[in-house]
Amino acid sequence: MNTSAPLNFKDHLFQLMLHAVEQVKTDNEIQTGIEIVRTRQAEHGDYSCNLAMQLAKPLRKNPREIAALLIEALPTSPHLEKVEVAGAGFINFFIKTTAKQACLSTVLQQGSAFGASDFGNNRNIQVEFVSANPTGPLHVGHGRGAAFGASLANMLSAAGFSVTREYYVNDAGRQMDILAVSTWLRYLALNNIHVPFPENAYRGEYVKAMARLIHEAHADRYVHHPEKLLQGFPASAHESAIDTDQSLDRLIANAKTILGQDYAYIHNFVLTEQLGDCRNDLMEFGVAFDIWFSEQSLFDSGLVAHVVHMLEEKKFLYRQDGAAWFRSTEFGDEKDRVVQRENGQYTYFASDIAYHLNKFERGFETVINIWGADHHGYIPRVKAALQALALDAEKLKIALVQFAVLYRNGKKASMSTRSGEFVTLRELRQEVGNDAARFFYVMRKSDQHLDFDLDLAKSQSNENPVYYIQYAHARICSVLEQWDGDIATLADADTNLLANAFELTLLQRLIDFPDTIVAAAQEFSPHLIAFYLRELAGEFHSYYNSTHFLVSDVSLMEARLALITSIRQVLRNGLTLLGVSAPEKM
Repeated sequence: MNTSAPLNFKDHLFQLMLHAVEQVKTDNEIQTGIEIVRTRQAEHGDYSCNLAMQLAKPLRKNPREIAALLIEALPTSPHLEKVEVAGAGFINFFIKTTAKQACLSTVLQQGSAFGASDFGNNRNIQVEFVSANPTGPLHVGHGRGAAFGASLANMLSAAGFSVTREYYVNDAGRQMDILAVSTWLRYLALNNIHVPFPENAYRGEYVKAMARLIHEAHADRYVHHPEKLLQGFPASAHESAIDTDQSLDRLIANAKTILGQDYAYIHNFVLTEQLGDCRNDLMEFGVAFDIWFSEQSLFDSGLVAHVVHMLEEKKFLYRQDGAAWFRSTEFGDEKDRVVQRENGQYTYFASDIAYHLNKFERGFETVINIWGADHHGYIPRVKAALQALALDAEKLKIALVQFAVLYRNGKKASMSTRSGEFVTLRELRQEVGNDAARFFYVMRKSDQHLDFDLDLAKSQSNENPVYYIQYAHARICSVLEQWDGDIATLADADTNLLANAFELTLLQRLIDFPDTIVAAAQEFSPHLIAFYLRELAGEFHSYYNSTHFLVSDVSLMEARLALITSIRQVLRNGLTLLGVSAPEKM
């Protein structure tokens, strides 16, 4: 098997064009304009470059004339069949068949590492995703962010970046207080003490379940002067009277006073329970994090107070009505933002500023935040804060994830259960399985609306993309099982025998895999891998239906087996990036 060809033809052609440019024009700035892309039609070759058209204005020449000059200046390459000028001045490259055939040795030798590159040069990147408040089970919206973030992190890692996966735990602030008090009120009810339950508290069944756990372990240990809970409320207070945010805050304050040190137990218990449930749900979904970062640690370390002081020293704060305001409008935000309330408490925004300062202090060269699409308006204020702190706001990248809408029997499915809660990620996984959930979540660009077809996700048909891809992998496994030979021997197969249209198309598709990973990483687009796998599977199925593999001609058989073994490897590698399994039997 020939191993002399460079697998990354795009890089090879870039170097050839770079040499040609230096012969035609010595201005080094022109290098940034060299872009080699895959062609869509075979008659246009395998790769194309539009540099001649970009040079037309600075060189004051016709693009086709420039293209001809560049082609003439190209160094000789053993891998090029021919180079042509096409259309308005495109330069089209035709790769030799022998060069494509040689790629199989690389796939077979690299195995699970095939597709990986050093494109990222080991630069440090942090990907922060999910980061849902630990106040209840993860829902289907969180699931899309989890699948997207995990897949993106995998692709960045495969593209040569040093990736840290992080979950920001909102374990400080009002939402956790609401959950703690909600649980305590349910606990009091189990002790036959009934207090009006606010409509804007957490009402899910999981809250009652946590209350039962406390009651089973401690009986009436945490029943403290419940009659004082409604202190400050009208004597006839009922649920509707304590449904405002202001009233709920008063209820929380009263609960803290009544419970004293015991409040910390209730708070920590509900935090531990919900965070543990979240960890388990994500782990079962194949999503793991390197760091679970505590918001509370930013307060405990004094970083929140420090960052507010830094902004004040830089004259980016002013006081109004007792509150401290950040002058975010000076950096393009639509209005200034409060960082410290009149009661002295810091806002969520203040802790977010401290968190982002902490990220860059840890040495990350790029920080990627994956947020729900409803956080779009939050971007300008965070970037404004980074600029105010003299940090490079361009190093913060935001990927927005739209919500997923479930469909069943062609109709929009209810997104809530009988208890009024969102459908949980765990319920979705139980219905369609992890593989379908992971794949369907990343089939579309993250900022596009996603219609999740539950029936399609569960179907065993060619219309189900994840089944279609996994079936291609299983089919190859079946052929290799029938052959029952030593796969290691296929590295010596005579790949020059792979010359029909199906085989040449499949060879080029395999060659495209590393470039596809880099593109997916650069563009924050795991869906590019999903599309790639669907196309590769489709081309394999067509090949399978038209070709016999276990033929009497041993050399031809081994060449075809080398090809489908390489396809199996790439299918497996691509599915792994998406967090999807590659079954050997279906």
